Amino acid sequence: MIGYVTLGTNDLDRAARFYDALLGELGASRMMEDDRFVVWSTGPGNPAISVMKPFDEKEATVGNGMMVALVVDNPETVDKLHAKALELGAADEGAPGLRGGGFYLAYFRDLDGNKLNFFCMASS
Repeated sequence: MIGYVTLGTNDLDRAARFYDALLGELGASRMMEDDRFVVWSTGPGNPAISVMKPFDEKEATVGNGMMVALVVDNPETVDKLHAKALELGAADEGAPGLRGGGFYLAYFRDLDGNKLNFFCMASS
């Protein structure tokens, strides 16, 4: 069920060096990165961990920049589950859609303000 976990950082270079070394011990390597984030995994289709500068541009704290991503099978399921989350009182944090790298995602905050998303890999 869990696809990847994102952890906030205020020093991306330092965090990336730390996780390169630590996750390298598990056979993980960088699978995606840009100037705001770095993602590691042991292989395509396996769970991943990323570090990221928070998109709200506030300081990363425990929780700020943290997001749980739940993998599903197809874009239609992303759409359906995002709509269901909103129906249940969640706040929209990003409408369903194709993002870079072939990710089809939809973001929301649960009733406690925790940020999550549903995603699948889709062709662009």
